[in-house]
Amino acid sequence: MEKHKTLTYPQLRQLAVESGRNYNLEMLDKAYNLANDAHEGQMRRSGDPYISHPVSVAALLLDLGLDTECLAAALLHDVVEDTTIALEKISAEFGEDVALLVDGVTKLGRITFSSVEEQQAENLRKMLLAMSKDVRVMLIKLCDRLHNMRTADAWEEQKRRDKALETMEVYAPIAHRLGISNIKEELEDLSLYYLDPIGYQEIVDLIGQKTEALQFIQSIADVINQRLEENSLTKGVIRSRVKSVYSLYRKMFIQNRNFEEIYDTYAIRIILDTIPECYTALGVIHDMYRPLPNRFKDYISMPKPNMYQSLHTTVIDHGGIAFEVQIRTHEMEQLAEYGVAAHWKYKAGVQGQDKLEERLAWVRQLLESQRDSDDGGDLLRDIKSELLPEEVFVFTPKGDVIDLPSGATVIDFAYAIHSAVGNRMTGAKVNGRIVPIDHKVVTGEVIEVLTGPQNKGPSRDWLNIVTTSEAKSKIRNWFKKERKEENIEEGKAALDKELRRNQISIPQEEYEEFMETVARRQRLNTAEEMYAALGYGGIHLARLMPKIKDEYLKLVKTSDPVETFSIPEPKQQKASEGVIVEGMDNVLIKFAKCCNPLPGDPIVGFITRGFGLSIHKTDCRNAHEADTSPRWVRAHWAEEVKESFSSTLEITALDRDRLFADVSGLLADMRVPLYSINARGTADGRAAMTIRIGIQNTEHLNNVIARLRKIKNIIDIQRS
Repeated sequence: MEKHKTLTYPQLRQLAVESGRNYNLEMLDKAYNLANDAHEGQMRRSGDPYISHPVSVAALLLDLGLDTECLAAALLHDVVEDTTIALEKISAEFGEDVALLVDGVTKLGRITFSSVEEQQAENLRKMLLAMSKDVRVMLIKLCDRLHNMRTADAWEEQKRRDKALETMEVYAPIAHRLGISNIKEELEDLSLYYLDPIGYQEIVDLIGQKTEALQFIQSIADVINQRLEENSLTKGVIRSRVKSVYSLYRKMFIQNRNFEEIYDTYAIRIILDTIPECYTALGVIHDMYRPLPNRFKDYISMPKPNMYQSLHTTVIDHGGIAFEVQIRTHEMEQLAEYGVAAHWKYKAGVQGQDKLEERLAWVRQLLESQRDSDDGGDLLRDIKSELLPEEVFVFTPKGDVIDLPSGATVIDFAYAIHSAVGNRMTGAKVNGRIVPIDHKVVTGEVIEVLTGPQNKGPSRDWLNIVTTSEAKSKIRNWFKKERKEENIEEGKAALDKELRRNQISIPQEEYEEFMETVARRQRLNTAEEMYAALGYGGIHLARLMPKIKDEYLKLVKTSDPVETFSIPEPKQQKASEGVIVEGMDNVLIKFAKCCNPLPGDPIVGFITRGFGLSIHKTDCRNAHEADTSPRWVRAHWAEEVKESFSSTLEITALDRDRLFADVSGLLADMRVPLYSINARGTADGRAAMTIRIGIQNTEHLNNVIARLRKIKNIIDIQRS
């Protein structure tokens, strides 16, 4: 992996002068001096002074052509989060624009979240909201993440993998949607380098071995250039390129193709002045070389959602070697390389402003779809599904083009046309034939939506079928408006069932006040609103229950006198189910399912009503009052625990053949009991696997996890 030099501020300043753009150097000097003083004494894990990071981020933005305010904000982007400098000081000294940009990339550090996923989602929501007002917020964040990934060797291994996975799933797709191809490809390659270093190196070696192909593609470029000149296309620029490492990795390991079967590994790019010249050049290429069938794509007349435009064709030369040819105008080339940043780099006018608004429409749509959802995980899931690099293009019977993310269904198609069409949908025809309601659309299909009566309405099951945030939002809104009473009943029934399952019994006289308190924690006015949100899917029970358990523990603490749970005097203790409880013996023991403690985990016991003692891990979120509530008692494992315990592992991997067999085979070799296994593929080419196994203690579990991590394509393993 290429090492990047650390820039100093004088070097950055010189680059700004040499760019020829009219930068306010006085403001940049002022921003640097403030940041340098604020970060004084702070060091990066690499050993470099911390100020080297914001300077490097500003340099990346300078290369994208961003303006003075953006570069100043880049220099200051960590001072509010990591130093004592307040945002008000930034606003007073540099203006509201710079303050908005700095605030947009500053994490929510003073708010307590119930999970890492919720914190990640809320930070992302905050950034997207700021981005919807000013796209430069996301450009700063992308450059911030790019520099961090370039220097990720200094992080510990697990943090590298976590950040690489987040980059691959969130930030690279956002760069793609904003059309900044060079940042998107580098983020993907860096992430792959840390997630699968062996696979990464294998691709690099394969490219390096093809020196003859590299020489061939350059000779082809010379021949094409001569033929273009013969056809009066004298101003064309010819470039050759090799496909990115991650792009090749996806096709080889995820699509299971050999390196020789990938026809667009090498490409020729032809850049001309006008669109008619592009189509003329296409004719010249097809006259020179035989085109491969079904490999021509016209993104000029049908641009991608990120406004990318180009002609793509794959041809075979006379020696039987296939290569791709991309043909576009200079303006298309600028937009392909710099995306929204081209708005500043090339000072686009009114037309550029319109294109900028089009590129940001998905952000506003995504935030709108999240308005009625309290589930932070929804935002992350929608980001991952909405921003997949692959799109499909399908047609209405009238010939209108609808673009959807890969994996979208005919229901998503119906709601993409109009909410009224989706709400009245009863079925669909694809190319004239009736298809199931969960049919996944494919590029080129002509789809006709079959509709019913005006008041038909969607099915609740559709929420589990659709993939786009737009469709989910419209379905939820219909149930929210049209089925309020039904939502309340369904939500309350589902909640009561979950309370019984968790053995939570709230006295009738306190039930209403209890639920009102929980509703207020969800930023809702009444318990009925909470029941309704549960009914139409705006809140998910799995995320609500931890907050209900918190309130229930408070209720139990205040309603039960201390003397009710007084602990007997210590006496000789005996192990029960492998656990010794201070002051008690022969007590009925059960192990809490919320944290699944294993021998070796620090534990604590909780006195339950009529069910003996519940054993939790000391770091379990349900044990947070262990030091204050008299119902919590000290406990520890006996020296010898003969019982076998079950533990659940969540495995994330890059999908491939025999992955399931390799996991189950390893467990069999280790003689680890396998109680259950659930494996499923995800839309981004990964596999998610949940296994429940028999374990003696934490040392045994850690040994099993270490062996599983060595299986090819395993990305992450979490104990749940």
